[in-house]
Amino acid sequence: MLGYILKRLLIMAITLWIIITLTFVLMVSIPGSPLNAERSSNEQVQANLEAHYNLDEPYIVQYGLYLKSIVTFDFGPSIKKPDQSVNDLLGRGFPISFELGIVTIVVAVISGIILGIIAALRHNGIIDYLAMGLAVLGISIPNFILATLLIQQLAVKYEIFPVATWSSPMHMVLPVLALATGPMAIIARLTRSTMLEVLTQDYIKMARAKGLSPWKITIKHALRNALMPVVTIMGTLLAGILTGTFVIEEIFAIPGMGKYFVESINQRDYPVIMGTTVFYSAFLILMLFLVDIAYGILDPRIKMNKKGG
Repeated sequence: MLGYILKRLLIMAITLWIIITLTFVLMVSIPGSPLNAERSSNEQVQANLEAHYNLDEPYIVQYGLYLKSIVTFDFGPSIKKPDQSVNDLLGRGFPISFELGIVTIVVAVISGIILGIIAALRHNGIIDYLAMGLAVLGISIPNFILATLLIQQLAVKYEIFPVATWSSPMHMVLPVLALATGPMAIIARLTRSTMLEVLTQDYIKMARAKGLSPWKITIKHALRNALMPVVTIMGTLLAGILTGTFVIEEIFAIPGMGKYFVESINQRDYPVIMGTTVFYSAFLILMLFLVDIAYGILDPRIKMNKKGG
């Protein structure tokens, strides 16, 4: 296991370096300068601004300074908000984005598993058809379309939930619904299919022959094996949820990292773009690593294969 962890850490470092390099190359490939909007008739003032942000240096020097800022975790000041550093923006925005992402993941996983179990236990019944119909609907509707519909119906028309602020749990309901519906539907369909397969296994039949209650058979014996495919796709779902918060935060005017990221792209604020990209990439890579470790813990056969190989 230690060797596996060290190997994964090396892969993570290489992956993050590739993302860092690609982000830098894309930024410097865009025609013009991020200071175009601040162009002054005074050439000396313009030169001083470019020097302050190291934009007058060769690209290789800018790249080196960029790597140094990542290693020291000091991304410097924002170009469009010079009185604020990128670190300050990350410090304010990340806790909100993290809270939104974690609540979304918890809601999607719990509701998806429950829905999938109920559908499997009521196979080919009305509940099964309704659950899978909702799952197909959830997968088909993009989260930004669903967010717009939720705002229109539940916030504007019926005024049930508030929007455009982030000051109470009620403000979290609509963004979480918009983000969680798609992953919940995927988890529900996968849980249902794997539960149906697991419930036909010999050890489940043996448990039934011993007179164990259906609840105990489902939870203690069937659910753990049925959840293995769910854990397998958690990395992909996690990536989708975390990147999806960018759009949802902009739609609901949530003051998270997504808001700063979208603004930085529109304003060509290089330090904020690169800082948020690197930070989110590192966080996502770490989460994927933890998912892999959890998968190894839940499935002892992985450990046996590692020892045997």
